[in-house]
Amino acid sequence: MLMIENIYKSYGEKVLFNDISCTIAEKERIGLIGVNGTGKSSFLKAIAGIDAAEKGSIHHAKDYRIEYLAQEPELDENQTVMEHIYYGEAPIMKVMRDYEEALLQLEREPNSELAQSRLLQTQQKMDEAEAWEANTAAKTVLTKLGITMFDKKVGELSGGQKKRVSIAKALIQPADLLILDEPTNHLDNDTVEWLEKYLQTYKGSLLLVTHDRYFLNRVTNKIYELDKGNLYIYEGNYEMFLEKKAEREALEIANEAKHQNTLKRELAWLRRGAKARTTKQKARIERVEEMKDKRFDTKKQNLEFQVGSTRLGKKVMEITNISKTYEDRVLIRDFSNLIIPGDRIGIIGPNGSGKSTLLNLLAGRIEPDSGEIEIGETVKIGYYTQGDQELDGEMRMIDYIKEVAEVIHTKDGQVITAEQMLERFLFSRYEQYSYIRKLSGGEKRRLYLLKVLMTEPNVLFLDEPTNDLDTQTLSVLEEYLDHFPGVVITVSHDRYFLDRVIDEMFIFEGQGKITHLFGNYSDYLEKKQAIIKESKLEKPKQKPLKETKRKLSYNEKKEYETIEDVIMELESKLEELQQAIIDAGSDAGKVQELFTQQQEVESELEAKMERWEELSLLVEEIEKNK
Repeated sequence: MLMIENIYKSYGEKVLFNDISCTIAEKERIGLIGVNGTGKSSFLKAIAGIDAAEKGSIHHAKDYRIEYLAQEPELDENQTVMEHIYYGEAPIMKVMRDYEEALLQLEREPNSELAQSRLLQTQQKMDEAEAWEANTAAKTVLTKLGITMFDKKVGELSGGQKKRVSIAKALIQPADLLILDEPTNHLDNDTVEWLEKYLQTYKGSLLLVTHDRYFLNRVTNKIYELDKGNLYIYEGNYEMFLEKKAEREALEIANEAKHQNTLKRELAWLRRGAKARTTKQKARIERVEEMKDKRFDTKKQNLEFQVGSTRLGKKVMEITNISKTYEDRVLIRDFSNLIIPGDRIGIIGPNGSGKSTLLNLLAGRIEPDSGEIEIGETVKIGYYTQGDQELDGEMRMIDYIKEVAEVIHTKDGQVITAEQMLERFLFSRYEQYSYIRKLSGGEKRRLYLLKVLMTEPNVLFLDEPTNDLDTQTLSVLEEYLDHFPGVVITVSHDRYFLDRVIDEMFIFEGQGKITHLFGNYSDYLEKKQAIIKESKLEKPKQKPLKETKRKLSYNEKKEYETIEDVIMELESKLEELQQAIIDAGSDAGKVQELFTQQQEVESELEAKMERWEELSLLVEEIEKNK
């Protein structure tokens, strides 16, 4: 257990944490949310011991281990990938590091007796430390994240590869509390789905910040909301949080109304004048003064997207047989499509497959190697890119926005000034004259998004718009896009955003092939699963050849002998948990805890059942071919 007591931290004039306290218990899965700039990353750093709070304390046992993954991890450029992943002084990590180094040495020197002897010694140490299970788990993580270049220097990796290496290191390290700051940023859709499933069965506690609402909903069992220096705690996942937050806000409004009515009555009594200044009456006067000072948190900060867009004609874009190659790698091959008014297109595919390249081609920032792109005369493109290259840290916010326009016109004919638009994007008049360099990463992205929308585009290109934007900003952006009269083309790995915004997809399949599909991301997943299922059904059953006759390995035989007992134990545990949930009655906290345990056991039981079926079929096949 980790205890946080009355921590306080400010940034300039803004209070990030105002004497907040909480406890992180064993196996808790906590999602931290809040508007950009409220101090989410600072909160994570304070708990990780990287950036101390000004006041307050954080307590945990001496052997309590915390592993922290930063939003933008800083890696030692001179370390090898293996040195970075298997770092640390934990005994099990030292043993695994020695073993992996011995494997690499034997790969480089296959005939060396010294290398062979070293491998045997490290294998014995792995046996003694009972590290094989941890090593298998580590290899699974590395495989799923596509990490194979163990002897490569970190400095030679691309940005996406560095992020994956950092995630692998965080997942592999033994920890009581794993802290993840935007872990899904820069990961492709398949990897995000794998990470989501992996974290559902993580052995330690989790505290994470993410904009991915599907991820939050499926991984967490508690939500922390950081709002105006206060911490609000909600039991349940993101869906439960939305319901309970609405209830809290409604209650706060009702309490404020009740308070105001009481205050009116007390003030009326004071104005009539007290006949005698008794102790009782003096106390009443003091209470009225206290009531005047009481403040309620009922002012909601709402982003408003009301900018208009330039009229769009019938012709938008006609793409004819375009191809693009970089360094002998074909990213796009003979791609054609007709983009018409009202199109909502999502672009997905593995990292580095060419998604951003396609957007740059359509925007005219780069030229295709062959083919052509015809753009309609009325098209006005607004392009939201991934990096911060568009923002000059030495500029003031107001000057940055006024570079685009002093005023804008909404669809209903209103005229809104740059100052008013900044206020609608949660930048107060006072803050508008601050330098951009003082903003958090998320606030910079929100400011940049405002600038793009203020150009009044009729074709919007969004390259990973969900990275670094908070869930509230994303919800309002989605609402804006619902009413946006032009064309939207977005690259995104955020499944919720894709489901909410798009109705057709460009899917990068590799080798330059792009498939066009009507439907949102969930439709794409359904079709993908149907194709996989169909291919399994159609696959002819072939009798294995004698020369490739399969035998159970020693470990498989051992596993097969014990797996039925394991399944029975899990089934008994599941029955006990189900009864415990019934016995818990109206104790919501206990029910939530037991329900989380039940989900974990069900997941483990399902995996064991699948494995038992797999081994049974294998044994049956071996018996037939004897």
